[in-house]
Amino acid sequence: MKLLYSPASPYARKVLVLAHETGLIDRITVTAAAASPTGSAAEVAGHNPLGKIPALVLEDGTALYDSRVICEYLDGHSTGPRLFPEGAARWDALTRQALADGLLDAALLTRYELVLRPEAQRWDAWEAGQIGKITAALDRFETLAAALPALDIGTVALACALGYLDLRFPDLAWREGRPALAAWFATAERRPSMTATVPKG
Repeated sequence: MKLLYSPASPYARKVLVLAHETGLIDRITVTAAAASPTGSAAEVAGHNPLGKIPALVLEDGTALYDSRVICEYLDGHSTGPRLFPEGAARWDALTRQALADGLLDAALLTRYELVLRPEAQRWDAWEAGQIGKITAALDRFETLAAALPALDIGTVALACALGYLDLRFPDLAWREGRPALAAWFATAERRPSMTATVPKG
């Protein structure tokens, strides 16, 4: 299997963390590929017409995307720990994954607004709206932090989202006023799967 990714992508990191946790990382060749909202490398577009990463290319040439699909595929092929639980716990884990991914969606839209859009064309209300979504998601996770399971797809997604905020939005100071979430992440970021996938760039 070949994973097309960016070293700074929190969605690609989620896939890599899951691959480490399920013992599948040695079966994946990781290949850096360029992608942006305004274009992508031909290699990415040839596998994912949306031009987005991550994309997982299987041995038969089939490509899977996005990170949620890739993570569930890998989890289904794990001979070790499973990060997608069964029964009621599954819906809780998937909902937390959706909330963490939504936080990331808002963070990436803010990043694009600040870095890619010409300054004269930036929309302050847009940025404020996205920051508001990030804040609301963080506040919800603060209420959930004490009861979070040790490891599932929801906690993997959350850990990667918080790591991305540390990388791209240090001024947001997300830990302030959220002691339970900060304490949870202090433990989560020390997992070997997290230390092996620290984003770059």
